[in-house]
Amino acid sequence: MRVVEKRQLLSAEEIGRTLQRLAHEIVEKSGGTNDLALIGIRRRGVPLSQRLAKTIHDSSGVNVPVGTLDITLYRDDLSTVGPQPVIHSNEIDFPVDDRDLVVVDDVLYTGRTIRAAMNGLFDLGRPKRIRLCVLIDRGHREMPIEATFVGRNVETSDTEIVEVRLKEIDGEERVVLVDRVS
Repeated sequence: MRVVEKRQLLSAEEIGRTLQRLAHEIVEKSGGTNDLALIGIRRRGVPLSQRLAKTIHDSSGVNVPVGTLDITLYRDDLSTVGPQPVIHSNEIDFPVDDRDLVVVDDVLYTGRTIRAAMNGLFDLGRPKRIRLCVLIDRGHREMPIEATFVGRNVETSDTEIVEVRLKEIDGEERVVLVDRVS
């Protein structure tokens, strides 16, 4: 199977503007930065959460804690991931108890990744609140999970894939819609 690029959904500039807007929305809907912390889901949620924290710092002077969550062990499809899935450690060096957590990921699709993330967070403590921030919401939910903060909603078919490419991981900065071709 190969994939064919159909169209670009966001340019580097549009990603930057979207993250600016999302950072402001997070602070506004949180009533400020008290007890606020961002949790990036490994892989692309991590640089997105770091960028959001930098934007919040640049506008408010507050350093919002940022953690990294690896959901590999919490996935409900672990047996299909591979015979030896690579496990990375969580990097959350602050207590999650009574925190206002915003989980950050690149694309919201079925909701299973977010369910796994919540299971992982509850193993670490009892947050006051957990909300979700995603760059792209593509629909097709299999679980009753909804993002509070959405960069862009994109209608997709089951054969289409939204690829978020970030300079920190992919060496380029854009979001594209691709189609699977047999």
